[in-house]
Amino acid sequence: MGLLQLLVVAVLASERRVAGAAEVFGNSSEGLIEFSVGKFRYFELNRPFPEEAVLHDISSNVTFLIFQIHSQYQNTTVSFSPTLLSNASETGTASGLVFILRPEQSTCTWYLGTSGVEPVQNMAILLSYSERDPIPGGCNLEFDLDIDPNIYLEYNFFETTIKFAPANLGYARGVDPPPCDAGMDQDSRWRLQYDVYQYFLPENDLTEEMLLKHLQRMVSVPQVKANALKVVTLTANDKTSISFSSLPGQGVIYNVIVWDPFLNTSAAYVPAHTYACSFEAGEGSCASLGRVSSKVFFTLFALLGFFICFFGHRFWKTELFFIGFIIMGFFFYILITRLTPIKYDVHLILTAVAGSVGGMFLVAVWWRFGILSICMLCVGLVLGFLISSVTFFTPLGNLKIFHDDGVFWVTFSCIAILIPVVFMGCLRILNILTCGVIGSYSVVLAVGSYLSTSLSYITLNVLKRALNKDFHRAFTNVPFQTNDFIILAVWGMLAVSGITLQIRRERGRPFFPPHPYKLWKQERERRVTNILDPSYHIPPLRERLYGRLTQIKELFQKEQPAGERTPLLL
Repeated sequence: MGLLQLLVVAVLASERRVAGAAEVFGNSSEGLIEFSVGKFRYFELNRPFPEEAVLHDISSNVTFLIFQIHSQYQNTTVSFSPTLLSNASETGTASGLVFILRPEQSTCTWYLGTSGVEPVQNMAILLSYSERDPIPGGCNLEFDLDIDPNIYLEYNFFETTIKFAPANLGYARGVDPPPCDAGMDQDSRWRLQYDVYQYFLPENDLTEEMLLKHLQRMVSVPQVKANALKVVTLTANDKTSISFSSLPGQGVIYNVIVWDPFLNTSAAYVPAHTYACSFEAGEGSCASLGRVSSKVFFTLFALLGFFICFFGHRFWKTELFFIGFIIMGFFFYILITRLTPIKYDVHLILTAVAGSVGGMFLVAVWWRFGILSICMLCVGLVLGFLISSVTFFTPLGNLKIFHDDGVFWVTFSCIAILIPVVFMGCLRILNILTCGVIGSYSVVLAVGSYLSTSLSYITLNVLKRALNKDFHRAFTNVPFQTNDFIILAVWGMLAVSGITLQIRRERGRPFFPPHPYKLWKQERERRVTNILDPSYHIPPLRERLYGRLTQIKELFQKEQPAGERTPLLL
């Protein structure tokens, strides 16, 4: 019995430790959900609205509370009252309310619910603030709630846009709030600043557990500053709307911290998350992001690129086809996407056809005219395009000056043109570098069609900017995680291996092959004038084709009946 009593005491002690931890698990079957300030609560909503929630023993130095509830993709509703009113409730996957406390108020109640048929797993938390802290959304004039701490998120294929209401200065219980538009001096809300933060979830992980776990790092001010990336700081004069490049299938959490520089106090809005795709079944859902057409296209493209990476300089015409395919395919895709509303799969097929035509055209130009400078200009521009894309893939691309389309495209073009100019005196090195770098990057694009990798956005961001007129305002941050480091190492290994192999193999050989048309012309003249050459006695092409056709006709003719044949006597 003594041992049994010790076990019971140990279990009770462990339960107390769990109850005092940062996470509390439960469900709403009891009809009342109790919260504690600063503690995460996991529960399941599976009954019609309303479900009552309560907070007891609120400290007297707390002037307002922010409650927030999160789910992965199913909407939940939080309301001040059992009756749903547009200016007293909020519905979404990340919903929050601000409770302005009255004097002597120590208890707070609100209501939760979901309109969905299936149960919704939620995580919620209450945060408390004092009278010195700014109030997120305290000067809302755009959305339904009187005080709206929520971040509103919209996305499409190109960009994800977040919007939020301006904040107001904090004030004590029982005191009227400071006016929002009375003056713009340092004693008004115009002194407030807004820091916008971005946090990336682990790549290729769309689970609900992973989202709710990482949301805990984006709720309070200290955790947001410690874990997320600060993208931009806005003043009260700036528009409270920020755009980011959409990353379909990649989980991203956004939050805003409002800071009062005069009192050095801060408060966090309700974080919002997105995967830039839908969890509902259908086209464009998160479960079917990789299109079969994209996989086929980029796999074939990567096979050709892999060959070019190691043998491109030796097989000069094949490389020219590869370069012409890239140039013609890129511009043709932009043209038909901007001018026609046809589907993506048709776009890809037409791009492949146009790229093949462009590749054959560049090969034909080299065969007929043999102008090396034109061909090498195309080769150098493709390498310059990738180097320029890599340059703007870095944080340099998020500088405010490059949000202007004119400045961006002029700078981008100058970097692209600079590469062939720099290597004008060593064309063979330029050609081998292009084969190694561009050919190996095609393998990266093929991997990106099967797995989520940020390296594919090196060129995709440039394509988005060329296709969408509003993409210039978007910040193009991407995650750089384990998959990306591995693929970057593979890209570098392939590029270095291909360049080294081709440089060693081409030692002592002519820099470039001779003009094909001149060789063909010389060979034809030689055959005409040299009667000792066996090829001199070969019939013309027309006679040879006629002879072949005659032989084919004879195969389908009936044989003559065999009979006695008597020779004529003279």
